[in-house]
Amino acid sequence: MRDRTVVVGGVRLGRGGRVRLRPSPGADILDLALTGRTAEIEAVEEDMEGRTHVAVVLDDDPAGIDFGTSGQMGHRFFFSPEELEPAGPPGEPDAPGARVLVAGIGNVFLADDGFGPAVAEALRDRPLPDGVHVADFGIRGMDLAYRLLEGYGTAVLVDAAPHGQPPGTVSVIEPDAGALDGAHAAPEVHAMDPVRTLALARRLAADGGAALPRVLVVGCEPLVRMRGDEPDVAVGLSEPVRRAVGEAVELVESLVRELLAGKEVTR
Repeated sequence: MRDRTVVVGGVRLGRGGRVRLRPSPGADILDLALTGRTAEIEAVEEDMEGRTHVAVVLDDDPAGIDFGTSGQMGHRFFFSPEELEPAGPPGEPDAPGARVLVAGIGNVFLADDGFGPAVAEALRDRPLPDGVHVADFGIRGMDLAYRLLEGYGTAVLVDAAPHGQPPGTVSVIEPDAGALDGAHAAPEVHAMDPVRTLALARRLAADGGAALPRVLVVGCEPLVRMRGDEPDVAVGLSEPVRRAVGEAVELVESLVRELLAGKEVTR
């Protein structure tokens, strides 16, 4: 089932959207203590009386969401939509088109295919500008397809991508939208096929009247490539791909700065 969304300050947000907390004057004293803090939407829920409640996790919660390798869930707080505003400088809500999604994708049990999740994990504690959301999607293609419909201007997918280069080579490509024509739009259950995921997102966008973000791929040439049908798993990156994680982190940070500044990204 698709995640619920809610309109906050004129911007439609769903799971993963960033907000600033503005509890009402009559709120609980613990909620009032959070005034001005920024948080990430974890769920939009409706009670038996039809009232909407937004569950959020504070940005600096050490048990934050979306990093599957940690296996933890942050502490949830509930607010009404009227007690939230889109995250950004006070009085200056983020424009939906200015938001950037950085998505680590890949299977951590298939050797170098875990490159994307490793980069997402490395970005976890790095200072990033407002409007940038980093998530480890692993092999959850359906989740990523729906997240791409949530008003991002650009999505940066980080993945192990073979291009015939020396192992560990990091590059940026912009997929040809025409390559999605005729692509199978059903995501795989135990793998993440970016082409299928993007095709699904485009079909969902067409059905719902939404717009897809621009998509860039930060790819790393793998040394160890596995098909997924091997009898044993292989946890851990090869040496050249492990070294490339830091390079990819710096590249992603450079890309998001350029994107948020409105600069033309060419690599």
